[in-house]
Amino acid sequence: MIQDILPYKLNNQFVQNVVPSENDKVMIFDQGKVMALLENTCVTFPSIKDACNSGISSDCLIFLFFISNEKGEMESYFLYEKNDVQIPGFVFTDLRQIRDTEMDFMYKVMAMMTAKHLADWYRDTKFCGRCGCKTVHSKTERAMVCSDEACGYTMYPRIMPAVIVGVINGDKLLLTRYRKGYANNALVAGFTEIGETLEETVSREVMEETGLKVKNIRYYKSQPWGLANDILTGFYCDVDGDTEIRMDENELKEAAFVKREDIVLQPTKVSLTNEMMMRFKNGEEC
Repeated sequence: MIQDILPYKLNNQFVQNVVPSENDKVMIFDQGKVMALLENTCVTFPSIKDACNSGISSDCLIFLFFISNEKGEMESYFLYEKNDVQIPGFVFTDLRQIRDTEMDFMYKVMAMMTAKHLADWYRDTKFCGRCGCKTVHSKTERAMVCSDEACGYTMYPRIMPAVIVGVINGDKLLLTRYRKGYANNALVAGFTEIGETLEETVSREVMEETGLKVKNIRYYKSQPWGLANDILTGFYCDVDGDTEIRMDENELKEAAFVKREDIVLQPTKVSLTNEMMMRFKNGEEC
């Protein structure tokens, strides 16, 4: 999956006053696109040197995280919040195009998605959600703090919980296809609502999307998914009783139980959804 980047490691702890070196990376986003050079199976992001040569001051950069390699060597990633810049050799490239490319180095895709999550949060927290005053960066943690001392509201990066559900009916797995957006096979999925447990989200989402009741809900694995600011939680469960599918046609264009040998996997191995589909297809314990 996308977070399986060994021997590389994401180090996302807060560090103050990180000084960029010329080979560190700059992440620049614009409406679902990231500035990058995508060549075959390799993606490259602008370096600090590239950015500075194009007029970006290092004082305008926000430190995001480190990624270390097997030797323990650290590469820093920084955010440039504006998009009114041109860097020779780089163009704004669709995030999903990069995500759906089988990369030689998956850590770069993980870096892109994590940076996108943080970029969205910085964009959305420039003003206090309580009093409307401007916010400032905390000096002790990754947080935005209201500049009005009487308010002092502190905002942390928001992570939205969601579920991915593999519904099993004997030797068949429930596969779906979205009406809009992602075009390949998927599983039932949805966000957890206020007051719900993750297990209740599983039952509700399956009922809403397919009209099916489920039982024996069991946790499998989780995955960060920065494209939508999520933490995805994977569950398997069994259909309970009636197996007739009553599909939500506003959200889905296909929903069917498919025999394990007939399951068509997604084109890349980055997603929790694909791993769960592959696990069932291979006859592994679910």
